[in-house]
Amino acid sequence: MATATFRENLRGILGISAANLLFLINDTLIKLASEEMPLGQILFVRGLFATLLLIPIAFAAGVMRHLASLWSWGLMLRTIAEITSTILFILALFHMPIGNINAILQVVPLMVTACAALFLGERVGWRRWLAVAVGFLGVMVVIRPGLAGFDAWSLVALAAMLFITMRDLATRIMPRGIPILLVALVSAVAVALTGPVFAVATAETWALPSGHALLLLVGAAVFLIGGYLFAVDFMRHGDIAVVAPFRYLVVIWAIIVGYLVWSEVPDLPMIVGTALVIVSGIYTLHRERKIARLAAESDIDH
Repeated sequence: MATATFRENLRGILGISAANLLFLINDTLIKLASEEMPLGQILFVRGLFATLLLIPIAFAAGVMRHLASLWSWGLMLRTIAEITSTILFILALFHMPIGNINAILQVVPLMVTACAALFLGERVGWRRWLAVAVGFLGVMVVIRPGLAGFDAWSLVALAAMLFITMRDLATRIMPRGIPILLVALVSAVAVALTGPVFAVATAETWALPSGHALLLLVGAAVFLIGGYLFAVDFMRHGDIAVVAPFRYLVVIWAIIVGYLVWSEVPDLPMIVGTALVIVSGIYTLHRERKIARLAAESDIDH
């Protein structure tokens, strides 16, 4: 696979940063709504709102004529991974500080980078591997495996990580002709339909939600849609090894949200680990900029 240009990598980096911020806001609203509603009902109501919002947007954008393109093994695999990762992630989210779960899930870039090199043929130099490894070390400092921050729900979060990796790689191999809006619509519908199935399987009791809870889920649906669109876009631009480490930035935002909403105060290991994560991301961008500049100078010389 050819190395992406600096502009393509920059677009991917901006996309992954925006996607994770929007997903974090969605997670925050869902966690607040969980005080009144069970998981299955949240999945259904939020998915219903997201679907109702996406359908007119998809029609207005003229992408509904591409429905035939949805018959893709890549999209099918992505949808299965989306459903599974969503359930596991939200289950863990209900039982863990939001900063902790977002820190644990930052092992995804390492998995994505390894899989991209092994299965998608992307070239990953030792400097990129080193930057990703430093970021991974930072995450380990944050979660301190075996200590108080790493419990049974952390294992559920790690399981969600595996399916998020599968989702991201499936997005990468999907035909580029599938419009992003249709991918988002399929995801919204699939997760919404999972809600009643999950409720029956776990014998949930649904009650009429309050206006406050519904408002939270409407907001969650809006931010979820934005996250879907940016998530699909960033996986289609740039080298995975360059783009993926910038998922780490969500740890910073999660710490801020945890403090503002739930008064969660990060300790010293959390701060040190997060600093390592930021350094790895900044170095990766710096390295890619340098490679792009050298390539441009070489073209001029020839």
